[in-house]
This record gives sequence, C-alpha cells and structure tokens, in this order.
Amino acid sequence: MTELLTNIRTTAGVPLEKAGEPTDARAPGAKPAPPAPRAARRRLGPGRAIPFGRLIGPVLVIALWWFASAIGYLDPRILSGPGTVLSTASDLISSGRLQDNVLISLQRAGLGLFFGVTAGVLLAVAAGLSRTGEYLLDGPLQIKRAIPSLAMLPLLILWLGIGEQMKVTVIALGVAVNMYINTYASLTGIDSRYVELAEGLDLSRAQFIRKVVVPGSLPGFFVGLRLGVTASWLGLIVVEQINATSGIGYMMFQAQQYAQSDVIIVGLVAYGIFGFASDAAVRAVERKVLSWRRTLAG
Repeated sequence: MTELLTNIRTTAGVPLEKAGEPTDARAPGAKPAPPAPRAARRRLGPGRAIPFGRLIGPVLVIALWWFASAIGYLDPRILSGPGTVLSTASDLISSGRLQDNVLISLQRAGLGLFFGVTAGVLLAVAAGLSRTGEYLLDGPLQIKRAIPSLAMLPLLILWLGIGEQMKVTVIALGVAVNMYINTYASLTGIDSRYVELAEGLDLSRAQFIRKVVVPGSLPGFFVGLRLGVTASWLGLIVVEQINATSGIGYMMFQAQQYAQSDVIIVGLVAYGIFGFASDAAVRAVERKVLSWRRTLAG
C-alpha cells in the first residue's frame, strides 16, 4: 500500500516530504526545486474502437484466399477460388435457386430462434424468481445442457418424423438452453442488497420486476441471445442435411454428390454472412439498450 501511495503522489507531480520535515523548509537563498515531470499515463484498456473494425479479419481471410488461389497454391477441384465462387453465386442468383433456398433456411432459423428464446426466457424467469421453480426446472435443464441437441436427433425423428416440425424443434432446443443458462445466471446474480432495498421501499411485485429484475438480467439475456443466434445457425446446418428437399444445407449436400466445391462454398459464405450479420444486429441492440453501461467493449 505504501508503494502504491508513493507511485500515485510521484505521478501527480507532488514530491514526498521527509518524515518530520516541514513542507516549506529550504536553505536560505535557495531557489525552489523545479516540479517533477509528469509521467505519461499508461493506457490499460483495449484502445479506441474503429468503425467497422470487425470486418478487418474477414477481409484479410478473403485476401489470403484470393492470393493463394491466384498463385496456384489451391487445387480448384478441392477448393475453388473467389472468382469462381462469385461467378457461381451470380448464376445461382440469376436462376433464383439461391434466393429460394435462403428464404426457406431463414424461415427455419427464425422460427427456431423465436420459440427457443421465448421458452428459454420463461423457464429462466420461473426458475430464477421462485425456489419452487428452481427446484423443479433447473436440474432437468442442467442435464439437458450436458446432452447436445444433435444427440437427440434419432429420438426427435422417431417422435416428430423428418418434416419441418422436427427441424424447427432441434433448432429451438439449442437456442432455449443457451437462453436459459445465461438469463438464469444473470437473474440469480442480482445483488441481494437491491432486493432488500426494494423490500424496504415496499415495491410491488410488478415494480420489483420492472425496476430491479429486468435491468439486472439484461446483460445475461443479451449474452444468451448472441449464443442462441449462433446455435440456431449451427442447428440449421445439420437439420438441412437430413432428408431435406430445400434450404442452403440441402443445396450444399446436393453439390457434394457432384463434387461442386464452388456451390458448397457459396452455401458456407451465405451461412457466414447471416451469422455475422445477426450477431452484429444483436450487438447493436445491446449497445442501445444497455447504453448506461460503460464496458471495455465500447
């Protein structure tokens, strides 16, 4: 602690006095000592954010891919170059095949995300605000977290068949678990002093939820939402390759049969764009809603 105080006072440009010596004690006729130079302030944070800085990484990956293809390092039979992929994407768009499959995939992912977010939040609220709900719900959901949703595919196919209902259910299960875990952890992590303060102010249940529970659980909710969006795309990739007749995954599976790596990459790029854009959208909403927070994310 003494060393810390010494550093602070030296940095501020205030020289330390010797013990027992008065502050203005100087030799007669001596000139006052010049002030100590102010030390440069060390920045410990990640630095200032750059607009659209998150695009730098993907752009570098594409540039490296383009360069490796241009110098002939990549075998086009195994991995097509960016020029071929762009040409194939243009052909798929002009024929309408890409748009049709994209719309179907977006519908599946959107329905799974909606049902998963709704179920996960409701279960988290029931378990986080009630001991009875915690005892009844938390145990089974923690067990479900240890079981991947894809491991339940055989059972879900047996129950629901191979239609759209099964596909949406698989996506929703992956989303719901992520939403529940993060929202529940955020709810149970609210400082008990806020609860005591709400009780001291004699707030009603509705006021307590609106003024304490909702603000306290929003950070965890948005973390769960980001993970849930990612889980929806991961689940979509798998279910669209199981006896599907449409969707981006089906288009990629068909291209695999004919060794069309350019079509497969078009599908992967589409998945990547939608995943990146949806995560960016959630981030933007999070910054807007949680504008009162100051974090390293900026």
